[in-house]
Amino acid sequence: MSIEFENMKMKLGFGLMRLPKNEDESIDVEQVKQMVDLFVEAGGTYFDTAFAYPGSEEAIKEALVKRYPRESYTLASKLIAVNPSVHNEEDAKNEFNVSLERSGAGYFDYYLLHALQRTNIDLYDKYGLWDYVKELKEKGLIRHYGFSFHADPQLLEELLQKHPDVEFVQLQVNYADWENPGVEAKKNVEICKKHGKPVIVMEPVKGGILADPIPTVKEIFDKENSPYSYAAWAIRYVASKDEVNVVLSGMSNVEQMKDNLSFMKNMEKLNEHEEEVIRKAQEALEADKAIPCTACHYCTKGCPMNIAIPEIFTVQNRKKGSPEFRTKREYLIVTLDKGKASDCIECGQCESVCPQHLPIISLLKDCRSLED
Repeated sequence: MSIEFENMKMKLGFGLMRLPKNEDESIDVEQVKQMVDLFVEAGGTYFDTAFAYPGSEEAIKEALVKRYPRESYTLASKLIAVNPSVHNEEDAKNEFNVSLERSGAGYFDYYLLHALQRTNIDLYDKYGLWDYVKELKEKGLIRHYGFSFHADPQLLEELLQKHPDVEFVQLQVNYADWENPGVEAKKNVEICKKHGKPVIVMEPVKGGILADPIPTVKEIFDKENSPYSYAAWAIRYVASKDEVNVVLSGMSNVEQMKDNLSFMKNMEKLNEHEEEVIRKAQEALEADKAIPCTACHYCTKGCPMNIAIPEIFTVQNRKKGSPEFRTKREYLIVTLDKGKASDCIECGQCESVCPQHLPIISLLKDCRSLED
């Protein structure tokens, strides 16, 4: 069965990870219903939940599944092998049954192996989960299967070569991470294109960071006197890429839903001037450095420990406002086949050739905290 992304009326997908909460921290199902109604009325069909999103599958049962014909929408969910409730293969595979019961959906249109990265990939093999999703499809319990990915391009290439029958890939893509060596979004998108795999985008506003960006980025957008919100600039940037089929937005209230629909219902791609505005925003992010490294790489050419000095500094610079788990993941990527900050033997070779005269040895000591 072919992927139906091309039949979607708009690229916006409703990400159900950050749903509105009541004072007691339970999900505000009544507000979710309002959000679902607005989304469906605007032509939205793609909903994305997961076993690991607390209360999300139950909420979408009440707000969507019980209220709309099953054929009128598509629902995605995910199986995560790294979870406190998973101790063996049986536990991992049972996540599907739990998700199906929670959602009441009868089947999932899209089912993903969740959050694949270097630290957990072996478990998906150990528990036989690649074959499991194929079995689920053969039984008609899912229609399409893929995976969400948080790692380096080398691993993505390996996975798509090893599992050529994967039907789509979900990637972290946004204008802050397009060239970020800790994410390498551009390269990951290019690999999916090479293998003919549709791309679903998560984190288009980088967990909210680009919805409320640093002051220098805000200044760039504010000068445009544009009707678009900061989040709109970020989401349109991703949605404008031809390689992208769906852009998930984890909307948390009715206001965010209305804002997203205001520019995505009849989305216009970024024009040449707007692309330049985004480039300026990317440059402002790059310039916002606690460590003023220019990434010339003179320091790495003679490093006896092959330490990824500029890339480590980039992760350290970009950790401001970013969750700890994301920072650690980016650090793992940039040091994958290279030395870590703690590997420095203080030989001084790097400092002797640094055009910026940075105290690299001392700065690397500060960066050791990324390994904690």
